[in-house]
Amino acid sequence: MGQQEKVATSLTAAVGEEISASLTAVDAELARRYPGDPGTRQPVHTVYVPADAFTAGTIRAWGDQALAALDEHAPDAAAFAGALGIPDALAGPVHDRVRAKLEREPVEDLRIDFEDGYGPRPDAEEDEAAARAARLVSQAYADGTAAPYMGIRMKCMEAAVRDRGIRTTDIFLTGLLRAGGLPDGLVLTLPKVTYPEQVTAFVRLLEAFEETHGLPAGRLGFEIQIETSQSILAADGTAAVARMIDAAKGRATGLHYGTFDYSACVGVSPAYQASDHPAADHAKAVMQVAAAGTGVRVCDGSTNVLPVGPTSQVHEAWRLHHGLTRRALARAYYQGWDMHPGHLPTRYAAVYAFYREGLAPAASRLAAYVAKAGGDVMDEPATAKALSGYLLRGIDCGALDADEVTGLTGLSRADLDGFASPRRADLTVTVPR
Repeated sequence: MGQQEKVATSLTAAVGEEISASLTAVDAELARRYPGDPGTRQPVHTVYVPADAFTAGTIRAWGDQALAALDEHAPDAAAFAGALGIPDALAGPVHDRVRAKLEREPVEDLRIDFEDGYGPRPDAEEDEAAARAARLVSQAYADGTAAPYMGIRMKCMEAAVRDRGIRTTDIFLTGLLRAGGLPDGLVLTLPKVTYPEQVTAFVRLLEAFEETHGLPAGRLGFEIQIETSQSILAADGTAAVARMIDAAKGRATGLHYGTFDYSACVGVSPAYQASDHPAADHAKAVMQVAAAGTGVRVCDGSTNVLPVGPTSQVHEAWRLHHGLTRRALARAYYQGWDMHPGHLPTRYAAVYAFYREGLAPAASRLAAYVAKAGGDVMDEPATAKALSGYLLRGIDCGALDADEVTGLTGLSRADLDGFASPRRADLTVTVPR
């Protein structure tokens, strides 16, 4: 034992108390603006279906069409892996899990579209479609055929369509309440947001609905769709998207990048409009930084190249979609849009390969961190948080099994939740059926 050090201080307790008092407002502001990850499951994709095309059988039909595409164009694990460049060691596990996913839960998040995919219609027609959407969504949650997340994309807050968007939202939400209540997986998407004031206006709409029906304040959240250059950089040079998150008053759940509207807005020629264009990368990077720590999640865009036609053409489209999805995952965009049932096999193949190939190293690093065992990487608490989040996302989407993660890390689901986010530990997380 060495000599015990003498500890001496120079400052009185009053100094620390004064400093803490001076930062009280900042502490409260940090807690309000940056609460961290919400701790809920994030879907790996969002599927958009025009309101007039949506039926009670849409989700199952998408799954069946995706399975048929696999049967026709990649009938076994080797063919599927060969078409996408998946390593041999992952070919079987990925193929088997993709097929199981398409049979069990082909769509994780579905948006019934009343905007671009639906277009302008006579008011009576859209009224009926909105009421019908509410009835079908309620029935789907009641009979167990719903996707984990479902909702609508209404028309935007621009003058030409504002009243129509407000009315459709009202009809849909009112229909849900009358049919039994608002489902836990309800999601609303506000498109073509250009000014924070449009977000403020939508917040007021939701507040009025909650007040009318005696709902808890803040019950209704929504996603903000980023489709214009002004939503990234305002006229005064500030990041408008950060101001939009603030204007949502805690109701914003996601920022969705609109590949083609945004590309056209900044002048990208149609042949080059894609989610990996430099203009897209810039927009999503700004979105990512603005959303960091706020609990608002960033969603990547889509590809409009559909996997249809002869097998060679389908494989080419699959490789494109698979590559874009893997690229997005590496950049921490864990959700994207899928426009066609044929995109589902490659969405899940990319997602499952991403998590399965990283399972062993992520689990090893987390276990070493917990055991303080050291190793060839020195990880910090922030990295342990990221490793836990990675494993949890893999479990939630079906890429990983909870038991195998526990076997490799020695950590339970609750342990992982605690590392990933304090808010997770207090929630029951929805897992795939």
